[in-house]
Amino acid sequence: MNTMAKPILYYIYDPMCSWCWGYQPTWLLLQQQLESMLQINIMVGGLAEDSNAPMPETMQDFLQETWHKISVELGTPFNFDFWSKCQPKRSTYPACRAVIIARQYQKEQAMCLAIQEAYYLHAQNPSEVATLIKIATSIGLDGDMFSQQINSDKVKQQLMNEITRVRAMPIQGFPSLVLAVDAELYPIRVDYKNWQTSYNIMLTILKKVDLDQNK
Repeated sequence: MNTMAKPILYYIYDPMCSWCWGYQPTWLLLQQQLESMLQINIMVGGLAEDSNAPMPETMQDFLQETWHKISVELGTPFNFDFWSKCQPKRSTYPACRAVIIARQYQKEQAMCLAIQEAYYLHAQNPSEVATLIKIATSIGLDGDMFSQQINSDKVKQQLMNEITRVRAMPIQGFPSLVLAVDAELYPIRVDYKNWQTSYNIMLTILKKVDLDQNK
């Protein structure tokens, strides 16, 4: 009998991706069901490179429409004051680096949620390093350490390595789920409203692989 290595579920997201914010409650429920079955690896995909340029108005309009769409479809809360209170920038790499730093201290998901809440509920701008430093200290990270690392060459390279890995996976965008069983990668459908959809797909794959290995 072949022994199957413990499967890995990759959750690929960006902390400033509005659909990832919409998926957050369902993802937490799915994680709870899977934690005992398989290893969960969380990875950032990096939606937008570092930039200090103001976001073009056409992009601002598009994103506000996306927020409205997610709010209607999923009931996700958004604070639209962000668009008048902040200077939006098309830059999510700083927020991605923030979660990579937090990962070293087992606080990645806490950092992700704090960034999402700051952005979507409290109209704060996670494209700004000053905002990220405040968020980091709010979840218990050392502000001086975080300030030194957020734009360090080491963390920038870690992000680029992760983005390279993510882009080699069978994904269509963010959020994405990819199940790794032995050497095979299986894209898993994301159902924003029902964790059981993805769960059942994964169970089917795992059972089939187990049967094939034990023939």
